[in-house]
Amino acid sequence: MTGSVHLPTAADVAEARANIAGIARRTPLWRLDVDTPGVNIHLKLETLQPLGSFKIRAAVNAIKTMLKTDGPEALRGGVLAASAGNFGQGLARAARDMGVPATIVAPDSAAQTKTAALEAMGARVIRIPFDDWWQVLTSRRFDGADGVFFHPVADSAVLAGNATIGAEILEDLADFDTVVVPFGGGGLVSGIGSVLRRVKPGVRVVVVESEAAQPLAAAFAAGRPTKVTHAPSFIDGMGSSIVLDEMWPLIRKTVDETVCVSLAEIADAIRLLAAKHHVIAEGAGAAAVAAALSGRVGGAEIVCIVSGGNIDLSKLGPIMSGEAPV
Repeated sequence: MTGSVHLPTAADVAEARANIAGIARRTPLWRLDVDTPGVNIHLKLETLQPLGSFKIRAAVNAIKTMLKTDGPEALRGGVLAASAGNFGQGLARAARDMGVPATIVAPDSAAQTKTAALEAMGARVIRIPFDDWWQVLTSRRFDGADGVFFHPVADSAVLAGNATIGAEILEDLADFDTVVVPFGGGGLVSGIGSVLRRVKPGVRVVVVESEAAQPLAAAFAAGRPTKVTHAPSFIDGMGSSIVLDEMWPLIRKTVDETVCVSLAEIADAIRLLAAKHHVIAEGAGAAAVAAALSGRVGGAEIVCIVSGGNIDLSKLGPIMSGEAPV
């Protein structure tokens, strides 16, 4: 899908909530069971979604929005996406239910558990080097693959699907001052942030990045998207080499600041979530918790978006044993 990207309106979010009802879950908001004097940390557990990630909200809403606009004939040739796995899973499930083919182009760093799940749903998975994958993401095309391209980040319906998380938080927690969101491409924070800006503008929206890549911090420092080094790590759901041009204006409207956490801090947060709440989080999913626990976020009532839990056992095992794999 192409076209300009805009922040969702209240009507867009209401329609998205109707579109995903019965498919995506309304996930719970739990208080983190850790002694942090003067600070309460709340967990928005998107790990409990049917496919283990918030991305099902975005994918389902994107497909249903297109069907309402263009009709089912538009998708007869199938769907295509560039995804590290979580958005692709949501898209592949919707495509399977519709009886149309799905092709997902994934970076070679994508978790095996994610690509295996895609193949189990009947999707064709093509793994390519990260830089080549990024080119597919920005060009919205891949030679040799048919289907309508659905962008996992820069799409208005994707943002509206993500915004449903913000609407749920506002209904479930009366008083909070900070929301911490992991940064992959900016679709999650832009969606959630748009709701908060409209309904509760005093809430600070903080993006968390890891030491493996900090494209948003670099963009804020330079006043424009700036290319940074993207180092391979066990975190495959966040971090890129640059902020997408079409997302930059939206991010500037919805984000207050960025915080960086180390890979070791994220590994510690993964262990903590498993030990305290039996929650399995992938690296990006635990990043917001790592930031809140670091004390660098500020705030007294903090909501952390635990975005997903699809992590390879080959990575989870060493982390749970006290290591921080690269």
